[in-house]
Amino acid sequence: MRPNTEYTTRLIKYKRILIQLKSLGLEKVFSNNLGDAVGVSPAMVRKDLSKMSLSLGNKKGGYNINDLIESFNQILGSSELQDVVVVGCGNLGKALIKHEAFHKEGINITAGFDITPREAEINRIPIYPMEVLNNYLTQHEIRVAILCVPAEAASRARDLLLEARIQGILNFSPVELKNTETCRIQNVNICLEIENLFFQISEEGTV
Repeated sequence: MRPNTEYTTRLIKYKRILIQLKSLGLEKVFSNNLGDAVGVSPAMVRKDLSKMSLSLGNKKGGYNINDLIESFNQILGSSELQDVVVVGCGNLGKALIKHEAFHKEGINITAGFDITPREAEINRIPIYPMEVLNNYLTQHEIRVAILCVPAEAASRARDLLLEARIQGILNFSPVELKNTETCRIQNVNICLEIENLFFQISEEGTV
């Protein structure tokens, strides 16, 4: 059974907020604090935490931030850096590789791949030709890839990733790819999101 995407997204957001609060020197957090930061009710926060079988705090005394972070790490499987690769090192792929915030969020881009690499490395991250993709992913046990190729190359790149038994793809290519039995694909269409935003603004303006 696939995990509930909205629920999982909330858990990830909770964890990010907790890490930020910890960096500010705070030790306790309340459900209303997390709810305000994520945009949900305190009751929803408590319900989400109860699903995780967490009894690390209460409504009056709050939750210990360190204990919550440790529990989230165990549940989300991200107590250590999560290794990913970027496939397609054009402008978007290069920008993602250079994005330093990934590392702070526990995401480690180990390599980039391109049909015709123009650089040996980007931001000290090696860039390889597609011919070695399968061997690299298998050898380094990479489970997730970020796909940033043109529309005409998306299906072939996906097939190569599936051959290497990749389990998750974050797809930035302008083609919607479907999940398979062995791989979860999350499509990110930036143009579609911008159009949707303009539509929502227009609708709000007519109210």
